[in-house]
Amino acid sequence: MADPRVSVLFVCVHNAGRSQMAAAWLTHLSEGRIEVRSAGTLPAKDINPQAVRAMDEVGIDLTGQRPALLDAEAVQASDFVITMGCGDTCPIFPGKTYLDWDLPDPAGADLDTVRAIRDAIKSRVENLIAEVETLHLSRS
Repeated sequence: MADPRVSVLFVCVHNAGRSQMAAAWLTHLSEGRIEVRSAGTLPAKDINPQAVRAMDEVGIDLTGQRPALLDAEAVQASDFVITMGCGDTCPIFPGKTYLDWDLPDPAGADLDTVRAIRDAIKSRVENLIAEVETLHLSRS
């Protein structure tokens, strides 16, 4: 049986900072009501250590996460595709809702900058949850 939850995919270039923080926030704040994925068009080897530290400060552990390569199946399986700086490299499929979040890349940034990015992502994720849940109710 297919998963009845709305699914969100976060995509950035390296899948090591923004998309990982966004996926972690959505997983945490939605309490399992939304299926969450993240991937990168050119995934890094490891998660950005500043992103790990910044999320740890708010009680969210990213240490077990690994960057993943974006594939067409992940896009096809998602209702919402949120891109963050990956340009035109994300595959486009009809029937998906695409949003582009213009957020700075935390790669090489100091912890204070990464905290600001983390907090901006949290705010966007909170708004996204409301949008996703409205869509889910309209499908019911």
